[in-house]
Amino acid sequence: MKSILGIGNALTDILAVLPDDSLLEEFHLPKGSMQHVDMETGDKIWSVLKPMGVKYVAGGSAANTLTCTAILGMPSAFIGKIGDDELGMLFKSDQEQYGIRSTLLKSKNASGRSMVFVSGANAERTFAVYLGAALDLVPEDLKPEWFEGYDYFHIEGYLVQNQSLVRRAVELAKAAGCLISIDMASYNVVESNLAFLHDIIEKYVDIVFANETEAKALTKIADPQKSVEEIAKLCSIAVVKVGKDGSWIRSNAQTHFIEAYPADAVDATGAGDTYAAGFLYAHSLGLPLDVCGHVGSIIAAKVVEVIGTKIDIPRWRAAKQQIRELIEK
Repeated sequence: MKSILGIGNALTDILAVLPDDSLLEEFHLPKGSMQHVDMETGDKIWSVLKPMGVKYVAGGSAANTLTCTAILGMPSAFIGKIGDDELGMLFKSDQEQYGIRSTLLKSKNASGRSMVFVSGANAERTFAVYLGAALDLVPEDLKPEWFEGYDYFHIEGYLVQNQSLVRRAVELAKAAGCLISIDMASYNVVESNLAFLHDIIEKYVDIVFANETEAKALTKIADPQKSVEEIAKLCSIAVVKVGKDGSWIRSNAQTHFIEAYPADAVDATGAGDTYAAGFLYAHSLGLPLDVCGHVGSIIAAKVVEVIGTKIDIPRWRAAKQQIRELIEK
Protein backbone atom coordinates (compact mmCIF):
# COMPACT_ATOMS: atom_id res chain seq x y z
CA MET A 1 0.00 0.00 0.00
CA LYS A 2 1.34 3.43 -0.95
CA SER A 3 1.81 5.96 1.84
CA ILE A 4 0.99 9.62 2.34
CA LEU A 5 2.55 12.47 4.30
CA GLY A 6 0.71 15.71 4.96
CA ILE A 7 1.54 19.11 6.39
CA GLY A 8 -0.92 21.59 7.81
CA ASN A 9 -2.21 23.65 10.67
CA ALA A 10 -2.71 21.51 13.77
CA LEU A 11 -6.03 22.94 14.91
CA THR A 12 -8.92 21.95 17.11
CA ASP A 13 -12.26 22.71 15.50
CA ILE A 14 -14.82 24.37 17.75
CA LEU A 15 -18.12 23.76 15.99
CA ALA A 16 -21.27 25.80 16.50
CA VAL A 17 -24.57 25.66 14.62
CA LEU A 18 -25.97 29.19 14.39
CA PRO A 19 -29.69 30.03 14.36
CA ASP A 20 -29.02 33.11 12.19
CA ASP A 21 -26.20 35.32 10.88
CA SER A 22 -26.17 37.88 13.71
CA LEU A 23 -22.98 36.53 15.30
CA LEU A 24 -21.19 36.59 11.94
CA GLU A 25 -22.23 40.21 11.50
CA GLU A 26 -21.16 41.12 15.03
CA PHE A 27 -17.62 39.92 14.43
CA HIS A 28 -17.48 41.06 10.78
CA LEU A 29 -17.10 37.55 9.39
CA PRO A 30 -18.26 37.32 5.74
CA LYS A 31 -20.46 34.27 5.35
CA GLY A 32 -18.59 31.37 3.72
CA SER A 33 -15.15 32.90 4.28
CA MET A 34 -12.13 31.95 6.35
CA GLN A 35 -10.83 34.82 8.47
CA HIS A 36 -7.75 34.87 10.68
CA VAL A 37 -8.28 36.46 14.08
CA ASP A 38 -5.89 37.46 16.83
CA MET A 39 -5.94 35.83 20.24
CA GLU A 40 -8.07 38.59 21.80
CA THR A 41 -10.77 38.33 19.13
CA GLY A 42 -10.57 34.54 19.21
CA ASP A 43 -11.17 34.55 22.97
CA LYS A 44 -14.15 36.90 22.58
CA ILE A 45 -15.78 34.67 19.98
CA TRP A 46 -15.10 31.58 22.06
CA SER A 47 -16.75 33.18 25.11
CA VAL A 48 -19.87 33.92 23.04
CA LEU A 49 -19.97 30.40 21.63
CA LYS A 50 -19.57 28.45 24.88
CA PRO A 51 -23.10 29.12 26.22
CA MET A 52 -24.54 28.07 22.85
CA GLY A 53 -23.15 24.56 23.15
CA VAL A 54 -20.15 23.67 21.01
CA LYS A 55 -18.38 20.56 19.83
CA TYR A 56 -14.60 20.12 20.05
CA VAL A 57 -12.98 18.05 17.31
CA ALA A 58 -9.32 17.73 16.36
CA GLY A 59 -9.16 19.20 12.90
CA GLY A 60 -7.19 21.15 10.36
CA SER A 61 -7.70 20.45 6.66
CA ALA A 62 -4.68 18.20 6.02
CA ALA A 63 -5.15 16.37 9.32
CA ASN A 64 -8.78 15.66 8.39
CA THR A 65 -7.66 14.22 5.05
CA LEU A 66 -5.02 12.03 6.70
CA THR A 67 -7.49 10.72 9.27
CA CYS A 68 -9.58 9.38 6.40
CA THR A 69 -6.66 7.94 4.43
CA ALA A 70 -5.53 6.18 7.62
CA ILE A 71 -9.01 4.72 8.20
CA LEU A 72 -9.01 3.50 4.60
CA GLY A 73 -5.78 1.64 5.33
CA MET A 74 -3.24 3.96 3.74
CA PRO A 75 -0.12 4.51 5.92
CA SER A 76 -0.43 8.19 6.86
CA ALA A 77 1.80 10.76 8.56
CA PHE A 78 1.45 14.42 9.53
CA ILE A 79 3.75 17.37 10.24
CA GLY A 80 2.50 20.23 12.40
CA LYS A 81 3.06 22.34 15.51
CA ILE A 82 1.05 22.47 18.73
CA GLY A 83 1.19 24.24 22.07
CA ASP A 84 1.91 22.55 25.38
CA ASP A 85 -1.72 22.68 26.43
CA GLU A 86 -5.02 20.81 26.55
CA LEU A 87 -5.97 21.46 22.92
CA GLY A 88 -2.52 20.31 21.79
CA MET A 89 -2.84 17.07 23.73
CA LEU A 90 -6.32 16.54 22.29
CA PHE A 91 -4.93 16.92 18.79
CA LYS A 92 -2.02 14.55 19.47
CA SER A 93 -4.19 11.83 21.04
CA ASP A 94 -6.67 12.06 18.16
CA GLN A 95 -3.92 11.40 15.62
CA GLU A 96 -2.62 8.48 17.68
CA GLN A 97 -6.13 7.03 17.87
CA TYR A 98 -6.30 6.79 14.09
CA GLY A 99 -2.79 5.42 13.68
CA ILE A 100 -1.36 8.56 12.08
CA ARG A 101 2.39 8.85 12.46
CA SER A 102 2.76 12.41 13.72
CA THR A 103 5.69 14.78 13.89
CA LEU A 104 4.23 17.40 16.22
CA LEU A 105 6.67 20.09 17.22
CA LYS A 106 6.00 22.16 20.36
CA SER A 107 5.57 25.93 20.57
CA LYS A 108 5.45 28.35 23.47
CA ASN A 109 2.21 29.75 22.06
CA ALA A 110 -1.25 28.26 22.60
CA SER A 111 -2.47 25.57 20.23
CA GLY A 112 -4.41 26.79 17.24
CA ARG A 113 -8.16 26.60 17.04
CA SER A 114 -10.67 26.99 14.25
CA MET A 115 -14.09 28.26 15.20
CA VAL A 116 -16.50 26.85 12.65
CA PHE A 117 -19.94 28.43 12.25
CA VAL A 118 -22.53 26.33 10.44
CA SER A 119 -25.44 28.38 9.17
CA GLY A 120 -28.21 28.57 6.61
CA ALA A 121 -30.29 25.95 4.86
CA ASN A 122 -27.28 24.69 2.90
CA ALA A 123 -25.12 24.27 6.04
CA GLU A 124 -22.59 26.83 4.84
CA ARG A 125 -19.40 27.13 6.88
CA THR A 126 -17.68 30.30 8.05
CA PHE A 127 -14.32 30.07 9.81
CA ALA A 128 -12.65 32.30 12.39
CA VAL A 129 -9.17 30.90 12.89
CA TYR A 130 -6.63 31.63 15.59
CA LEU A 131 -3.53 29.83 14.35
CA GLY A 132 -1.44 30.18 17.50
CA ALA A 133 1.26 27.52 17.64
CA ALA A 134 0.48 26.32 14.11
CA LEU A 135 1.80 29.62 12.78
CA ASP A 136 5.17 28.96 14.43
CA LEU A 137 6.03 26.12 12.04
CA VAL A 138 8.89 27.54 9.96
CA PRO A 139 11.01 26.31 7.01
CA GLU A 140 13.97 25.65 9.31
CA ASP A 141 11.88 23.11 11.25
CA LEU A 142 11.57 20.79 8.25
CA LYS A 143 14.05 17.94 7.83
CA PRO A 144 14.63 16.08 4.53
CA GLU A 145 14.41 12.67 6.22
CA TRP A 146 10.82 13.38 7.27
CA PHE A 147 9.79 13.21 3.61
CA GLU A 148 11.68 10.08 2.61
CA GLY A 149 9.77 6.88 1.91
CA TYR A 150 6.39 8.49 1.21
CA ASP A 151 4.58 8.22 -2.11
CA TYR A 152 2.28 11.24 -1.70
CA PHE A 153 2.71 14.62 -0.05
CA HIS A 154 -0.47 16.58 0.69
CA ILE A 155 -0.61 20.29 1.54
CA GLU A 156 -3.57 22.19 2.90
CA GLY A 157 -4.22 25.48 1.18
CA TYR A 158 -4.56 27.39 4.45
CA LEU A 159 -0.81 26.94 4.88
CA VAL A 160 0.13 28.95 1.78
CA GLN A 161 0.02 32.19 3.72
CA ASN A 162 3.29 30.89 5.15
CA GLN A 163 4.84 30.95 1.70
CA SER A 164 8.45 30.22 2.66
CA LEU A 165 7.34 27.14 4.62
CA VAL A 166 5.28 25.77 1.74
CA ARG A 167 8.08 26.37 -0.76
CA ARG A 168 10.58 24.52 1.43
CA ALA A 169 8.10 21.68 1.97
CA VAL A 170 7.41 21.13 -1.74
CA GLU A 171 11.14 21.30 -2.51
CA LEU A 172 11.83 18.54 0.03
CA ALA A 173 8.83 16.48 -1.11
CA LYS A 174 9.83 16.70 -4.76
CA ALA A 175 13.41 15.75 -3.90
CA ALA A 176 12.06 12.72 -2.03
CA GLY A 177 10.08 11.63 -5.10
CA CYS A 178 6.61 12.34 -3.73
CA LEU A 179 3.54 13.00 -5.83
CA ILE A 180 2.37 16.38 -4.51
CA SER A 181 -1.25 17.44 -4.00
CA ILE A 182 -2.69 20.67 -2.66
CA ASP A 183 -6.22 21.37 -1.47
CA MET A 184 -7.15 25.02 -1.91
CA ALA A 185 -8.35 26.55 1.29
CA SER A 186 -10.75 29.40 0.79
CA TYR A 187 -11.36 31.86 -2.00
CA ASN A 188 -9.88 34.74 0.00
CA VAL A 189 -6.71 32.74 0.75
CA VAL A 190 -6.35 32.01 -2.97
CA GLU A 191 -6.92 35.66 -3.89
CA SER A 192 -4.27 36.93 -1.47
CA ASN A 193 -1.66 34.36 -2.57
CA LEU A 194 -2.47 34.13 -6.27
CA ALA A 195 0.99 34.64 -7.81
CA PHE A 196 2.60 32.30 -5.30
CA LEU A 197 0.04 29.55 -5.93
CA HIS A 198 0.48 29.75 -9.69
CA ASP A 199 4.24 29.48 -9.23
CA ILE A 200 4.34 26.44 -6.96
CA ILE A 201 1.56 24.61 -8.83
CA GLU A 202 3.42 24.96 -12.11
CA LYS A 203 6.76 23.94 -10.60
CA TYR A 204 5.88 21.32 -7.99
CA VAL A 205 2.23 20.30 -7.68
CA ASP A 206 0.75 17.26 -9.45
CA ILE A 207 -2.85 17.30 -8.17
CA VAL A 208 -4.96 20.37 -7.37
CA PHE A 209 -8.25 20.20 -5.44
CA ALA A 210 -10.46 23.30 -5.43
CA ASN A 211 -14.10 24.11 -4.89
CA GLU A 212 -16.06 26.33 -7.26
CA THR A 213 -15.22 29.66 -5.60
CA GLU A 214 -11.56 28.74 -5.10
CA ALA A 215 -11.26 27.70 -8.74
CA LYS A 216 -12.81 31.00 -9.79
CA ALA A 217 -10.33 32.90 -7.59
CA LEU A 218 -7.42 30.97 -9.12
CA THR A 219 -8.46 31.18 -12.77
CA LYS A 220 -10.86 34.17 -12.92
CA ILE A 221 -13.33 31.80 -14.61
CA ALA A 222 -16.75 31.29 -13.00
CA ASP A 223 -17.80 28.19 -14.94
CA PRO A 224 -16.39 25.12 -13.10
CA GLN A 225 -16.02 23.01 -16.25
CA LYS A 226 -13.94 25.74 -17.88
CA SER A 227 -11.98 26.51 -14.71
CA VAL A 228 -10.97 22.86 -14.29
CA GLU A 229 -9.62 22.94 -17.84
CA GLU A 230 -7.60 26.03 -17.00
CA ILE A 231 -6.18 24.54 -13.78
CA ALA A 232 -5.23 21.35 -15.65
CA LYS A 233 -2.89 23.46 -17.80
CA LEU A 234 -0.81 24.05 -14.66
CA CYS A 235 -0.67 20.50 -13.26
CA SER A 236 -1.26 16.83 -14.07
CA ILE A 237 -4.68 16.43 -12.44
CA ALA A 238 -7.22 19.15 -11.63
CA VAL A 239 -10.34 18.64 -9.53
CA VAL A 240 -13.07 21.23 -9.06
CA LYS A 241 -15.80 20.34 -6.56
CA VAL A 242 -19.24 21.89 -6.86
CA GLY A 243 -20.83 20.62 -3.65
CA LYS A 244 -24.13 18.80 -4.04
CA ASP A 245 -23.82 19.23 -7.81
CA GLY A 246 -20.77 16.92 -7.98
CA SER A 247 -17.21 17.47 -9.21
CA TRP A 248 -15.17 17.96 -12.36
CA ILE A 249 -11.88 16.17 -13.00
CA ARG A 250 -9.47 17.01 -15.81
CA SER A 251 -6.24 15.27 -16.89
CA ASN A 252 -4.52 14.55 -20.20
CA ALA A 253 -7.14 16.56 -22.13
CA GLN A 254 -9.93 14.36 -20.75
CA THR A 255 -12.70 15.69 -18.51
CA HIS A 256 -14.89 13.64 -16.19
CA PHE A 257 -18.01 14.85 -14.40
CA ILE A 258 -18.81 12.99 -11.18
CA GLU A 259 -22.27 13.28 -9.68
CA ALA A 260 -22.49 13.76 -5.94
CA TYR A 261 -23.75 10.84 -3.90
CA PRO A 262 -27.08 11.40 -2.10
CA ALA A 263 -26.87 12.64 1.47
CA ASP A 264 -28.99 14.27 4.15
CA ALA A 265 -26.63 17.18 4.68
CA VAL A 266 -26.48 18.88 8.08
CA ASP A 267 -22.91 20.27 8.02
CA ALA A 268 -20.56 20.66 5.05
CA THR A 269 -17.47 20.91 7.28
CA GLY A 270 -14.75 18.55 6.08
CA ALA A 271 -16.47 17.56 2.84
CA GLY A 272 -13.57 18.76 0.71
CA ASP A 273 -11.00 17.18 3.03
CA THR A 274 -12.69 13.78 2.90
CA TYR A 275 -13.21 13.99 -0.87
CA ALA A 276 -9.45 14.53 -1.25
CA ALA A 277 -8.76 11.54 1.00
CA GLY A 278 -10.98 9.23 -1.02
CA PHE A 279 -9.56 10.48 -4.30
CA LEU A 280 -5.93 10.06 -3.19
CA TYR A 281 -6.59 6.62 -1.71
CA ALA A 282 -8.18 5.42 -4.96
CA HIS A 283 -5.39 7.04 -6.98
CA SER A 284 -2.81 5.18 -4.89
CA LEU A 285 -4.50 1.93 -5.97
CA GLY A 286 -4.02 2.91 -9.61
CA LEU A 287 -7.74 3.29 -10.27
CA PRO A 288 -9.08 5.42 -13.17
CA LEU A 289 -9.67 9.09 -12.40
CA ASP A 290 -13.45 8.86 -12.65
CA VAL A 291 -13.40 6.05 -10.06
CA CYS A 292 -11.15 8.20 -7.85
CA GLY A 293 -13.79 10.92 -8.05
CA HIS A 294 -16.56 8.49 -7.13
CA VAL A 295 -14.61 7.23 -4.09
CA GLY A 296 -14.08 10.80 -2.94
CA SER A 297 -17.76 11.55 -3.41
CA ILE A 298 -18.83 8.50 -1.42
CA ILE A 299 -16.90 9.62 1.66
CA ALA A 300 -17.86 13.27 1.28
CA ALA A 301 -21.52 12.25 1.27
CA LYS A 302 -21.03 10.56 4.65
CA VAL A 303 -19.27 13.44 6.41
CA VAL A 304 -21.92 16.03 5.50
CA GLU A 305 -24.49 13.92 7.40
CA VAL A 306 -22.71 14.54 10.73
CA ILE A 307 -21.76 17.68 12.66
CA GLY A 308 -18.02 18.09 12.34
CA THR A 309 -15.38 16.18 10.41
CA LYS A 310 -15.53 12.75 12.06
CA ILE A 311 -17.62 10.15 10.24
CA ASP A 312 -19.24 7.67 12.63
CA ILE A 313 -18.63 3.90 12.47
CA PRO A 314 -21.92 2.91 10.74
CA ARG A 315 -21.33 5.46 7.99
CA TRP A 316 -17.72 4.36 7.57
CA ARG A 317 -18.90 0.78 7.29
CA ALA A 318 -21.40 1.77 4.60
CA ALA A 319 -18.79 3.87 2.76
CA LYS A 320 -16.27 1.04 2.67
CA GLN A 321 -18.90 -1.34 1.34
CA GLN A 322 -19.83 1.14 -1.41
CA ILE A 323 -16.17 1.59 -2.30
CA ARG A 324 -15.61 -2.17 -2.50
CA GLU A 325 -18.61 -2.59 -4.77
CA LEU A 326 -17.42 0.28 -6.97
CA ILE A 327 -13.89 -1.10 -7.32
CA GLU A 328 -15.13 -4.61 -8.08
CA LYS A 329 -17.31 -3.48 -10.99
